[in-house]
Amino acid sequence: MQKTNHLTEGPILKSLIGLSIPIILANILQTAYQITDTFWVGRLGTVAVAAVSISFPIIFLIISFGGGLAMAGTILVAQYKGRQDQKAINHITYQTLLMVIFVSVVLSIIGYFLSPHLINLMGVEQNVFSEAATYMKISFLGMIFMFTYMVFQSLMRGVGDVKTPMYIVLGTVLLNLILDPLFIFGYKFIPSFGVAGAAVATVGTQGLAAVIGIFILLKGNHQIQLYLDDLKPDFDLIKKMFKIGIPASIEHSARALGMMIMTFLVTAFGTCTLAAYGIGSRILSFVIVPALGLSIATSTLVGQNIGAGKVKRAEKITKLSSFMGFIVLTIIGIVMFLFAEQISTIFIPGEIDTIQSSALFIKLMSLTFGFIGVQMALNGAFRGSGNTLIPMTLSILSLWFLRFPIAYFLSSHTYLNEIGIWIAFPIANIIATLVTIIYFSRGTWKKKKITEEIKLRKETTKETIIEEGRIN
Repeated sequence: MQKTNHLTEGPILKSLIGLSIPIILANILQTAYQITDTFWVGRLGTVAVAAVSISFPIIFLIISFGGGLAMAGTILVAQYKGRQDQKAINHITYQTLLMVIFVSVVLSIIGYFLSPHLINLMGVEQNVFSEAATYMKISFLGMIFMFTYMVFQSLMRGVGDVKTPMYIVLGTVLLNLILDPLFIFGYKFIPSFGVAGAAVATVGTQGLAAVIGIFILLKGNHQIQLYLDDLKPDFDLIKKMFKIGIPASIEHSARALGMMIMTFLVTAFGTCTLAAYGIGSRILSFVIVPALGLSIATSTLVGQNIGAGKVKRAEKITKLSSFMGFIVLTIIGIVMFLFAEQISTIFIPGEIDTIQSSALFIKLMSLTFGFIGVQMALNGAFRGSGNTLIPMTLSILSLWFLRFPIAYFLSSHTYLNEIGIWIAFPIANIIATLVTIIYFSRGTWKKKKITEEIKLRKETTKETIIEEGRIN
């Protein structure tokens, strides 16, 4: 008798909230890694902070790429979970790990040797170069751990287990809080590594998280069982996962590159505008956290329900998620609008011009935060159905064909100057969301059947032997 899957039955709102909150908390905890590193490295001075800061965009770009590939595992596992096909889930788990670990090793080797050249391209001063290159090299060496844990987290989310990854992240963040000062400043028999110590501590804790994740998969107590005796790559499946994952990788990478390009545009208007943009960007990244949590929860729910053949329920989930995203982010936006100046003052007290500029930026953005919630919820549904090409296209449209061109035109070819950049954000949010809603309304996303497109290789693993009664 098959077990009841609570994500394909029962109250939708309860499932959305139950999945979203742990994901949101896990995402908040993930940002604590950067906050912790910046805090302790800041005790070493400006040069040390600059060394870490200059490395982050490149590392974030690589992480975005890996996260997209891991998304393929989430989508496939969710749909096969909906079909209650445990053999397929286990097989996909191993193949996803195999694919992403191979990619991480390649990227680690390339990144390690290119680190000095990448730092040079960023045009840093000589006193920052050495520490930045060392920090980046160590970070690249630990890429395999980061990618392995991303896969584990994605697979767990695919089957609906969002609490286990959250607990692991909580533990490793707390450990990183302890290890950072030990490796940066040294203590007794532990040498002082300086800036490199922050990278060593982060790689160490991520390595621990990866090991714990693999151990959990091997134990098989969390809805997924990893068999190490099934070592043969399934190239047909891996090829299909690349086809699903690459658009998600491009989408994530395009967002990271989009923010970098906007920074170049903002820089032309001086330090005050750059600082205001930095504050507004941090506010935006904070707002995206709950929207992202809801988006991932939507992907899992839609994936499982489509896998179970409950397409109408998947559509109801998407509409409710969009409504929730709009309401929650609109409320956050109203609060941000009302307290924009006070929020800006927290970041940069006493700088009146910067506070006023950043407050205006926050106010202009905040009233369209609800549109971001809708767009990300709908994109979550597209991904859950296996249509990763749609959110990739919409993301590129939003950033490269709307936000940047509008910002460039309004700031450079009108009297608005930097205010034109601020105005581009809400305009792009509204237009991109309307386009996303129109595409969703067409309903073509519901017709994709990735579980029918994929022909899984029939394996004779320990699991099938046991089920056939050949082993007592």
